[in-house]
Amino acid sequence: MADGRYLLVDVREPNEVAVDAYPGAVVVSLSSFDPQDIPDPNGKQVVFACRSGKRSVTASLAAQAAGLPFDKHLAGGMLGWKAAGLPTNSGG
Repeated sequence: MADGRYLLVDVREPNEVAVDAYPGAVVVSLSSFDPQDIPDPNGKQVVFACRSGKRSVTASLAAQAAGLPFDKHLAGGMLGWKAAGLPTNSGG
């Protein structure tokens, strides 16, 4: 993400994002997920993320079903991100 190659789409709910947020991610919650709400990635690779990796797969499949070429997700989600020592924006 630091080199600008990825658009991270966080599909967690607002209450989850308020606790710990992925820096630079856009939020498109799965509960009201509409692939059209994903911003134009402007050449970046779209990667879906959630807490553990399950909802991000669901979002990826929904985006593909809508005809979008977004097939990547962050395995391990926020749990893996934090376990790797990567930074979060605490408090959203």
